[in-house]
Amino acid sequence: MAVLGHVDHGKTSLLDKIRGSAVSEGEAGAITQHIGATAVPLDTVSQMAGSLVKPEDFDLPGLLFIDTPGHHSFSTLRSRGGALADIAILVVDVNDSFQPQTEEAIDILKRTGTPFIVAANKIDTTPGWNPQEGAPIQKTYEEQSQRARSKLDEKLYEIIGELSDRGFSSDFYWRVQNFQSNIGVVPVSALTGEGIPDLLGVLMGLSQRYMKDEMAIDVAGPGSGTVLEVKEERGFGATLDVVLYDGTIRAGDTIVVGGANNPIVTEVRALLQPRPNAEIRTEKRFDKVDEVGAAAGVKIAAPDLEDAMAGAPVRVVGDRDLDEVIREVEAELADIEVTTEEEGVVVKADTLGSLEAMANALQEAEVPILRAEVGDIAPRDVAVASTAREPEHKVILGFNVDVLSNAEAELDKNDVKLFEDDVIYQLVEEYEEYVDEMKRAQQETILDKIVRPCRFRILQDHVFRQNNPAVVGVEIMSGTIKNNMNVVKWEDGEPNRVGQLSGIQENGEDVSSARAGSRVSVAIDGPTVGRQIDEGDELWIELPEKHAKILEQELRDDIPTDELEALSGYLEKHRRRDPFWGK
Repeated sequence: MAVLGHVDHGKTSLLDKIRGSAVSEGEAGAITQHIGATAVPLDTVSQMAGSLVKPEDFDLPGLLFIDTPGHHSFSTLRSRGGALADIAILVVDVNDSFQPQTEEAIDILKRTGTPFIVAANKIDTTPGWNPQEGAPIQKTYEEQSQRARSKLDEKLYEIIGELSDRGFSSDFYWRVQNFQSNIGVVPVSALTGEGIPDLLGVLMGLSQRYMKDEMAIDVAGPGSGTVLEVKEERGFGATLDVVLYDGTIRAGDTIVVGGANNPIVTEVRALLQPRPNAEIRTEKRFDKVDEVGAAAGVKIAAPDLEDAMAGAPVRVVGDRDLDEVIREVEAELADIEVTTEEEGVVVKADTLGSLEAMANALQEAEVPILRAEVGDIAPRDVAVASTAREPEHKVILGFNVDVLSNAEAELDKNDVKLFEDDVIYQLVEEYEEYVDEMKRAQQETILDKIVRPCRFRILQDHVFRQNNPAVVGVEIMSGTIKNNMNVVKWEDGEPNRVGQLSGIQENGEDVSSARAGSRVSVAIDGPTVGRQIDEGDELWIELPEKHAKILEQELRDDIPTDELEALSGYLEKHRRRDPFWGK
């Protein structure tokens, strides 16, 4: 079982409650602390779930909860190309409903095809709630006032609606007939233990009924596992926190582990497990064990593990051919390899699974990847990103990783932009917004330098000066009039340049430009009113052919409708005499 959900929605509290309840039931030795996992035997599950789980109904030994460091680590938990966890629990705060990491967890569950149930946590925060410590949900629900029930129902239906929006049919778990086509929603409180008997009952029932074959393991065979984390431990150097999902691993075994460059072949020096009932994340004292059988979490100490990767496979060689096991590990790593391009962004992630999830998200967003690796951001990543030809590719996207101190200075020096986040789709969105903003700025720079189209008309009775320069009142019909531009008048199908704008005034004030719909007075160097130009004449800003081409082919979406209208009119006039003008 993997436990997923948004930060602060109660994943850890829920596991702590299950652990703590078992201890308070007098089962101190029953809960086995593993690395990154908690094993709860069938008898203990039965005691905690009461009448909901009768041991004689089950062939399974119990439940192993995989306590991942973050929801994204779930995508690391792979075995045989699928998800390592047989069932997932998606924890959702009833007051908060779906949050970014909930969305992401759902995406991962969809992609891996993992069956899951929803634990709707924090029901005890419902206004007017009367807690019934450790009670099954229907029993505690009956003890509540009508107002508290209605409030809770409202929140639960919101979660059911959110699931429906994402293509999942769901209902309160006791109404679900077929868990293979419907998601069961289990209301719980990690604080009071209400609903936890139901949660354990549903997990056992689902496991027994639908997942029995998938959950079958060969304890006697050579061990197979997945690396959760690579950690430095004093006295041991680099160690692996591993979930062993099949077979057995023993001290002294030769193992093959997926590494950053090549598979690592090494010998198990020690197998370590936390002291019973110790809190895994803070436990620093371990017991050495001779062997560990699946399914379990274990810390492996062995030489040469520095390049091992979170999410990589671990295989015990046993009596098999070493080269064959190396090929097996290589094949599994090849499944996770990211397709890279000649040009693109640099991606760094904390685990192979999250690297793969990042690559999928970027592929959907049509963002090319130049290099994708597991690990913290190092100077060489900056060096690679700085070689990009396109400015929008001089970028490193870091998912849940640190920036090494010697890489910090390199970022500024090499003009490389770094994006960091621990929610994949937010990271991709931030990058997309940056690219959009960059393109907008580029377009604006081009638009500033380019001659803009404009059609305007000299108003009757608005001649203020006849020449040197001619000063007349005009109405701008379409487009933008700017100072210092050349002015043309179309005569007999030909554009004749009549002069150059040397001043624009609006309401007596000097301005550098004016838009369609405005009436302004303009000074034009060159013509004399009554000869080259006259009242009522339609005049145009002269567009160089190259500028007309850029405006039509590259910037048509970036200029206002009236400017587009002026451009079309100008092109149409030119193309009557030369059909290929501006193409």
